[in-house]
Amino acid sequence: MKRLALLLIIAASVAQPLAAQNTTLPPIEKVKNFLPHMTRPDVESLLTRSDMVIIPVASLEQHGTHLPIGTDYLNGVERAKLVAQRVDVLVAPILLPGQSPYHMEFAGTVTLPSSLIQEVYVEAAKSLTRHGFKRFLILNAHGGNRAITTFIVDRINQETGGIAVDLGAVLGPFTDREPASALPRPAQPVFDRHGGTSETSNSLYLIPQLVDLDGVTAAELTLPPHMERMLPEVVAGDPTALVVFLA
Repeated sequence: MKRLALLLIIAASVAQPLAAQNTTLPPIEKVKNFLPHMTRPDVESLLTRSDMVIIPVASLEQHGTHLPIGTDYLNGVERAKLVAQRVDVLVAPILLPGQSPYHMEFAGTVTLPSSLIQEVYVEAAKSLTRHGFKRFLILNAHGGNRAITTFIVDRINQETGGIAVDLGAVLGPFTDREPASALPRPAQPVFDRHGGTSETSNSLYLIPQLVDLDGVTAAELTLPPHMERMLPEVVAGDPTALVVFLA
């Protein structure tokens, strides 16, 4: 009886690791300088080389039938990760949602009040400042957060020992305009704001596995009083124009 019990214990101890190996989730690969993936020694080591942090500020909102709810958040974080592979800078995503009240008629959207968003980012900056980080680059990936990021930057500069800059407010003069001007452009100006050509193209580069090209539709723009009736899926732009960039 004791021998049988011992065999059962051994079998159970072997079965648990095997079960873990059979998971259907894809493996997670560690990304350099990405705070959620780092150990405490990793952070301490980075602090000997840099005191700079990129903080993406984004949203969790619908993006039509072809892009994920987390498009703004994921694209912002992936951009920051790419930067962190080239230079020593910490990437610290703090929140998924942003301010998106105008998308609340569409399933999956999560919105937070601007005052709460400000508090979370400012308090996060205070925590990072305490650990030794001093320079904060605020990377806004959602147009609805523009006013909020202005206040976040101002408060970090006034309430912490750090220095913050809103990248959306300063990158314009440093844009490499020559390559951009060489890209093919439509003959007539187009309205491309939300889930359209630009955002879908960015997503195909940054998060291609999450883009559903079968769900792409060319939406027709109208201007009714309520945004939930503006377009069938609230896509401000034409994602089918991707042929211009992908051909």
